[in-house]
Amino acid sequence: MSQLETGLAVYGWQVGLVLAWLMLIGGASEGARRLGYGPEITRKIVHIGAGHVILLAWWLMLPAWMGMAAAVVFAGVALVSYRLPILPGINSVGRRSWGTFFYAVSMGVLMGWCWPRGYPYFGVIGILIMCWGDGLAALVGQRWGRHGYEIWGEKKSLEGSLTMAMASALVVLTVLGSLRGLSWPLGMTALGVAISATMLEAVSKYGIDNLTVPIGASATALALTHWLG
Repeated sequence: MSQLETGLAVYGWQVGLVLAWLMLIGGASEGARRLGYGPEITRKIVHIGAGHVILLAWWLMLPAWMGMAAAVVFAGVALVSYRLPILPGINSVGRRSWGTFFYAVSMGVLMGWCWPRGYPYFGVIGILIMCWGDGLAALVGQRWGRHGYEIWGEKKSLEGSLTMAMASALVVLTVLGSLRGLSWPLGMTALGVAISATMLEAVSKYGIDNLTVPIGASATALALTHWLG
C-alpha cells in the first residue's frame, strides 16, 4: 500500500469532513447565484469560505503532505478552469486573474512550510488574512469606496484598504491571542502584519495577492513574534 493510500485510510473521515465543507461552500455560492446575486458575491463566498479548510487541517492535525497534494490538484483544476467553464462560480473564462491558482498554491506552500516546523498557526494566519482581509476589502471597496487611489495601475480605495488592515489585525489577535493571551507584543505584531498585508494587497496585480498576502502575512507574524518575544 502506497503512502497516499495509507494516509487516506488513516485520515479518511478527516478528508471527508474537509470535502463536506468545500461542498457546503460550493452549494452556498450556487444558491446565491440562483437567488440573483452577482458574480462578485458568489466568488467571495467561495474565497472566504474555502480558505477555512486551513482551520480544519490545523484542528484535525492533517499532515503537510496531504495539504500539499490537495493544493497541487486544485491548482491544476484552476489552470484548466481558465480555458474551460468548470468553475463558473469562481472564474470567468479568459478572466485576467490568476487568483484561484495562487489561492491553491498558497495553501500548499504554507502547509509545507509551517506544519513540519511545529507552528501551523502562522500558516492559518496567512490564509485567514487572505480570506477575510482580501475578501472583505473588495466588497467594501466596491460598495462603499469613495476615496480611491491607484498604485501601478491597480485601483483601490481607502475604505477597502482600511477594511483589509482591520481584518488582518483581528485575525492575528484572534489566532495568537487564543494560544498565548493578549499582550502588547501581540498588539504590535497585529499592527505590523496589518500594515504588511495591506501594502501587499494594494500593489499586487493579476490575482497574485492570493500568494503574496498569505505568505507575507505569515512571514511577518513569525518574524515579529520572535523579535518581540
